[in-house]
Amino acid sequence: MFEGQAEEAMNFYVSLFDDSEITKITRYGANEGGAEGSVMKAEFSLNGQRFLCIDSSVKHEFTFTPSISMYVTCETEEEIDRVFQKLSEGGQVLMPLGSYPFSRKFGWTSDKFGVSWQLTLA
Repeated sequence: MFEGQAEEAMNFYVSLFDDSEITKITRYGANEGGAEGSVMKAEFSLNGQRFLCIDSSVKHEFTFTPSISMYVTCETEEEIDRVFQKLSEGGQVLMPLGSYPFSRKFGWTSDKFGVSWQLTLA
């Protein structure tokens, strides 16, 4: 649930992962609950995994939190390095990309939209 950034976030995420696409966007029209043209409901997939998102028409006192993360297994070092770097830009690194007892390469970051991502190397 975004506040006016759903389409920007979807485009960003789709650009990072192979086999990803925005499959459907329904927008608010004139005199509807949300800002005209913003995302009422959208569907997209990242590497074949389906997601939904919206631009909330209601102002909330909460936002995204790291207690829920997108967990992604990357197939190559190039992929994990590239995706972690892009997701970290304008966000906050929670665990730097590196070797940990549970993974030879892992990183945890929240992106510029506040969404939390944990990336590991297969």
